[in-house]
Amino acid sequence: MSVPAVTSCRDAIARAEAHAPFLRRLLAREDRIAGLLHEGEVEAALAAAAEPVEAPPGVALRRERRRLALALAIGDIAGLLPLERVTALLSAFADRALDRAIATAIEERTPGETPRGFVGLALGKHGSRELNYSSDIDPILLFDPATLPRRVRDEPGEAAARIARRVVELLQAPDAEGYVFRIDLRLRPSPEATPPALPVSAALSYYESMALQWERAAFIRARAAAGDVALGERFLTAVQPFVWRRSIDFGAVGELRAISRRIRSHHHAGQRFGPGYDLKRGHGGIREIEFFAQIHQLIHGGREPALRAPATLDALSALAAAGRIGDTEAAALADAYRLHRTVEHRLQMVEDRQTHSLPRDAQALDGVARLGGWSGGAALLETLAPHVERVGYIYDALEPEPATGLPDAREPLEAALAAAGFAEHAAAADRIAGLRGGGARALRSAAAREALEAVLPALVSALGRAPDPMAALNRFDALVRGLPSAVNLFRLIAARPPLARLLGDVLSLAPALADMLGRRPELIDGLIDARALEPPPDVETLAATLVAGGQGEDYQALLDRVRAAVGELRFAQGVQLVSGSRDPLAVAAGYSRIAEAALRTLAGATVAEFEGAHGRILGGELVILAFGRFGGEALTHASDLDLVFLFTGDHLAESDGRRPLGATHYFNRLAQRVTAGLSVPTAAGPLYEVDTRLRPSGAQGLVAVTIDSFRRYQRESAWTWEHMALTRARPVFGSPAARAAACEAIAEALERPRDTATLCADAAKMRADLHAHKPPQGALDVKLAVGGLVDLEFAVQVAQLRERVGLDPHLPVAIDALAAAGRLPPALALAHDLLTRMLVAVRLVAPQAVEPTEPVRALLARACGQADWAMLVSALDEAKATVRAAWAKQTGEA
Repeated sequence: MSVPAVTSCRDAIARAEAHAPFLRRLLAREDRIAGLLHEGEVEAALAAAAEPVEAPPGVALRRERRRLALALAIGDIAGLLPLERVTALLSAFADRALDRAIATAIEERTPGETPRGFVGLALGKHGSRELNYSSDIDPILLFDPATLPRRVRDEPGEAAARIARRVVELLQAPDAEGYVFRIDLRLRPSPEATPPALPVSAALSYYESMALQWERAAFIRARAAAGDVALGERFLTAVQPFVWRRSIDFGAVGELRAISRRIRSHHHAGQRFGPGYDLKRGHGGIREIEFFAQIHQLIHGGREPALRAPATLDALSALAAAGRIGDTEAAALADAYRLHRTVEHRLQMVEDRQTHSLPRDAQALDGVARLGGWSGGAALLETLAPHVERVGYIYDALEPEPATGLPDAREPLEAALAAAGFAEHAAAADRIAGLRGGGARALRSAAAREALEAVLPALVSALGRAPDPMAALNRFDALVRGLPSAVNLFRLIAARPPLARLLGDVLSLAPALADMLGRRPELIDGLIDARALEPPPDVETLAATLVAGGQGEDYQALLDRVRAAVGELRFAQGVQLVSGSRDPLAVAAGYSRIAEAALRTLAGATVAEFEGAHGRILGGELVILAFGRFGGEALTHASDLDLVFLFTGDHLAESDGRRPLGATHYFNRLAQRVTAGLSVPTAAGPLYEVDTRLRPSGAQGLVAVTIDSFRRYQRESAWTWEHMALTRARPVFGSPAARAAACEAIAEALERPRDTATLCADAAKMRADLHAHKPPQGALDVKLAVGGLVDLEFAVQVAQLRERVGLDPHLPVAIDALAAAGRLPPALALAHDLLTRMLVAVRLVAPQAVEPTEPVRALLARACGQADWAMLVSALDEAKATVRAAWAKQTGEA
C-alpha cells in the first residue's frame, strides 16, 4: 500500500499538532486520552474513550465521539491500527449512538417503554462497517404500528415521525460539545414525499414494486443496526429477493455504470488526478472500487450467497476466491482501497470535515501529506498515482465498446446481414423486421425495443458466425416470442458479447437445448458463469447443495426448486457438449451424477414426508436400484431412469404412524410417491421419465418387493434377459447396510453357474426379437443399428454371465476386465467409447437420428474425436464391425 511508517505515538502527536487543527484542539481538551497516547497506550486510550459518561444522552455521546476521534486518529497515524480496525470501531460507535438515540427518543415520549417497534437500518459504509473518520450516516428508519410505543392519542405514523426527528436532533444538532453524526435520511423510499420513518409494510411494498435499480446495490450493505434489531432483520429477510435475484438483471448493472458516469460528469473537476483530485468520486477512486465489487455481487450473488459480503475488502476477497474476478485484480483493488481510504482519513482529520478531495493549494496538500508521513504533496501524489491509474483501468474494462446500430432500411440491412454470414440474408432481414415491428408480446414496450436495438449488432454478428445462422435466428425469434418480457435477455447478451456466440451455437445446433431455453429463458443466466463449462461435482456434493438450498420449504416447493436446479445443470452439460469443452463420455457421466443427486434429494424428502403421515417400519427401509444407462453412469440428455424399488425388513410388519400401513403396502405406496416426485411435471417443468418395468415380474409385479423376495425371484424365476439387465444394476438410494444387502443379492444372481448353450440361445433370440420390433430410427441410430450399442451390450453381458468375470455395471470396466481375461477383443473398448460418444451427441443435436446438416456433422465429428464427417463414418463402420465380430464370437451367430 506504500503508506509511510510512523515510528511512535509521540511522532504521530507531533504531526497532528503541526498539521491537523482539529486534532490539536482535541489534544488540548482531552487531557486523559492525550496522556495515554503520549505513553503509547493506544488500547488503553480506546478503552477510556468508551467509558460511560455521567451526562444527558446527547452530551454523553458527543463526548465519547470526541475522545474516540482522538484515540483513533493518533493510533491510525502511528500505524498501530489497521484501516479495518479503524472503520470497525467508528461503525460500532455509530451503532451505539443510533441505538441510544432511538431508546432516548422513545423513553422521552413513553417513559418505561423499551425501544421496540422502531428500527434503524444502517446502509452505505455504516452498513458495511466501513465508516469514514468524519462521516455522516444514512439510516432508514422503519416502524411497526402494532408494537411501536406511543401515547394514547398519538397515531402510529405521527409518533414514529416525532421519534425520528428527535433521533436526528440528538445526533446531529451542534452545541458546545460538538455533534455526534450528521444524519442523511434520503436513502428511504421516495424521500421527497414520505415522512422520516416508514411503516415496515409500506417499505416492503415499495421495494417489491416501485424501487429503482440503484436501491438494490444500496441494500447489499444494509443491516439492522439499532433499536428493534429483530424487526429490522425480519424486514431484511423479506426484502432479500429484491436484492439478490437468481435471474440476473443486467439493468441493475447498467444502472450502476450509469450512476458512475453521472458522478464523473457532476464532479468533473475532481476527475483528473493531481491537486484537487476527488479520492471518492474521481476516476480510479474509492467509488469505482466499490461499484466494481457491487456489480459482480449483483451478477452472481443471487446464486452464490458466499459473495454477499457487505464490506468492500471482504467482497473483493470472496469474489476472487469464487473465481469471479482475478486474484491480481482483487489484490490491486484492495491495495488501492486501503491507500485511498487512509489518505481520505488524513484529509478529514485536519478539520473534521467530510471531504474527499486533495487540496489544490500546495501548502495545504503538503500539510495533509506530512500528517500521513510523506515528505510532501509531491511524494503523496507519486504514491497515489499508480493505484489510481490501475483502478481506473480495471473499472473501465467493465464498460463494453459501444456498438454501431444495425441499419433500418431494407437494402443496407440485407447487406449487413450478408456481411455477417447470413447466406439467406433476405429471410434474415424479414426476421429482424418482424422483431423490430414489436408484434411479439415481449417487444411491445419501448424499453424492450430499445434493448433489442442495443443488442442487435452483437447478436447478428454472433448468430452470423453460428454453424447454421438462419436456424439460429429462427430459434431466437421463437424464443423471444415465447417470453412475457425480453428486456433482461437482451441486456444480458449486450453485457456479455461472447455469450451471444455461444447462444448462436446452442440455437443452431441443439434443438433440445433451444426447447429448454424457450420454456425457461433464465437458463441462459448460468452461462455467464465460467464454471458452467466445468464438470459437475461428485454426487455427494451435488446432493448436499440441493438439500441445503431449501431450508424450511414445503414438499411442493422442494419439487419445484430441484427441477429448476437440475434443469440448469443439465442445460449446462448440453452446452459443454455443443461448445466442445467436454468429452461426451464426461458429459454422460455428468448427466448421471446430476440424476443420482436429484434422486437422493427427492427420495429422501419423499420418505420424510411419507413418514410424517404413516410413521416408520421398524427395521425396514426403501432401497432403489438403478439399471441400464443410469446403472452404468452413462446417461444421455434424453435418457429416462430405469429403477427397481426394494425394501428391507419383515414384509408382515406395520408402520407406527397415525395412519399405519402394512410393510408391503407402505413401501409400494412410497415407491409410487418417489416415482411421481421424479416424473410428474410441476410449475417448474418436467424432471425425468421413470421406467420400473425391470422389477420382478415386470408390469404385473409389485412396484416394491423385499430384498429377500428379489433374491428368490432372481434365483428361481428370472429370465435370462433379466439377468442380462441385472449386470447394469447398482444401488443409488438406501443406507450403506441396505445397499450392501442389495449388492449381495445381485452378486448371488450373477455369479451362479449357467448353461452356456441356453444363455447364448436366449440372448440370440432376444436380439433377433429386438431388431424385428425396434429397427433403427435413422442413419445416426448407433444404439439399435446392427453392430450398435445394444449388440455391444448383449455381447458383454453374455460374456459376463458365462465367464462370471467383469461383473461391474460400468461397461468400460466390464470390457477391460473381460479383455484382460481374453474373453473379449481389446478393440471393443474403443468401439464402445466411439459409439457412446456418438449416442450422447446425437441425442442432443439430432434427436430424431435423421441425416445431419453440415454444421451438425462437423460437431459430431469433433465430439467423437474425428477430423471430419467422412472419417467419423469410417470409424463408426469399423466400430460396428468390431461389435458384430464380438457378438458372433460370443454366441456363434454369423
